[in-house]
Amino acid sequence: MAKTFFVTGTDTDAGKTFITCGLLEAANQQGLQTLALKPVAAGSEETEKGARNDDALKLMDVMSAEMSYAQVNPVLFKSAIAPHIAAQEENRRITVSRLTGLCRGALMKKHDISFIEGAGGWRVPLNDREMLSELAKELNTPVILVVGMKLGCINHALLTAESIVRSGCRLAGWVANQVDPEMDRFDENVATLQGMFSTPCLGVVKWNENADSHWTGSQLDLTTLL
Repeated sequence: MAKTFFVTGTDTDAGKTFITCGLLEAANQQGLQTLALKPVAAGSEETEKGARNDDALKLMDVMSAEMSYAQVNPVLFKSAIAPHIAAQEENRRITVSRLTGLCRGALMKKHDISFIEGAGGWRVPLNDREMLSELAKELNTPVILVVGMKLGCINHALLTAESIVRSGCRLAGWVANQVDPEMDRFDENVATLQGMFSTPCLGVVKWNENADSHWTGSQLDLTTLL
């Protein structure tokens, strides 16, 4: 039976796409059929095939399932800003119910494990009433938290984890991803989070400016997810 996880982060630059690609690669290395979705993306470039988001393209490049761009990233905004503001500027409206239907349709594609990457952090507005976090609850998907390791990350991580649980979702695991190459006391911060989280750490990824999905995947352990 296919397993699906929602990937969120402690902040916009926590490295969700980077880690999601690593999770895909780790699953690929185990011979699993992989699939990834980026339901909402803000920030696009025009290509010969139309508007495209770089994060969504990275996911498509690593996952093993063959899907159209529209299936992977059904809602795309031009400006790299908060989705609800981008929607207002483009006179569009996005809802949790619509995203839920789109994701369920895409997840019908045969696969063993899939990852749905969020946008920004956990509490990102879609409109004046709904948050993107509600999509994870509607789909009943466990959540993977990417902790952007930098000064202040312990507070961000614990608050996000608390919010995930209060939302009625299960935190399946977390990843420590070093986003600040000069972070002081990196190991000590990781150890603190490991001691305070009751959910498993799927991996500790230290800064590497040349890191790719193959390298990242080797740093991650999917045992508890599978």
